[in-house]
Amino acid sequence: MPLPTEVRMVEVGPRDGLQNEVKTVSTADKIALIDRLGAAGLTMIEAGAFVSPKWIPQMADSDRVLKGIKRRPGVRYPVLVPNMQGFEAAMSAGVEDIAIFAAASETFSRRNTNCSIAESFERFAPVMEAAKARRVSVRGYVSCVVDCPYEGPIAPAAVADVAARLIALGCYEVSLGETIGTATPNRVATMLDRVISAVPAGRLAVHFHDTYGQAIANLMPALERGVAVIDSSVAGLGGCPYAKGAAGNVASEDVLYFLNGLGIRTGVDLQALAAAGRFVSGLLGREPASKVARALAAKAAA
Repeated sequence: MPLPTEVRMVEVGPRDGLQNEVKTVSTADKIALIDRLGAAGLTMIEAGAFVSPKWIPQMADSDRVLKGIKRRPGVRYPVLVPNMQGFEAAMSAGVEDIAIFAAASETFSRRNTNCSIAESFERFAPVMEAAKARRVSVRGYVSCVVDCPYEGPIAPAAVADVAARLIALGCYEVSLGETIGTATPNRVATMLDRVISAVPAGRLAVHFHDTYGQAIANLMPALERGVAVIDSSVAGLGGCPYAKGAAGNVASEDVLYFLNGLGIRTGVDLQALAAAGRFVSGLLGREPASKVARALAAKAAA
């Protein structure tokens, strides 16, 4: 299959990237980051999560963030919603796109959401019904699509089953999360072949972590199979709290440079994206994890 000519990049930094950061990022700075990412040309930016602040304190101000951002025409700002309480809070903040989070690993589901996979779908049902009634778009996530920090390798059939159930429930798209960053391209290919037998490639996205430095390489089997949506995080923000030493999400700057090299259109400006990465990295007091961002900075300083 020929590679896609265009890819939609889904920026997850303001939510998935920041949620595990120990240092609190102010509401104003989150708003500034999201506005910078929109100005760079990204058309889908995860803006927050309506979850318990007890468990994820970094997301406690998501309502204020959503009300403060400069909404750009054609840009979507989805938020994570785990239950009806979160859904109602998201509606009060003017949200038009939400995401629900499932797992392909039974143990991970219980550890991460305190319920079984089957119970998680029972929780999703009223959320999906309410979303349909209010014409709110819902994206689905599946974590641990290759390996689980507790169970080890995950059967591709289990991933396909959860992905298909999310589509049947009403999700317009399912993002396949390689949660702990241990996958290699051959294993990603095997997983995708099985999932695509149940869900069309056009309704899938991939979400890779870069713990073992394989995230960019893992994009290739996805592109070769017609997957044209890639989740990434500016400056490589993020990580998995359940896997010691796990790195963050694949860096948006690195993904964009890779796609540019393949001649694949995204509509995203690399210099503006890298500037957004430097901005948030400065807030956190460290250098961007993105190799491309570092190379651009070094070139500018030379």
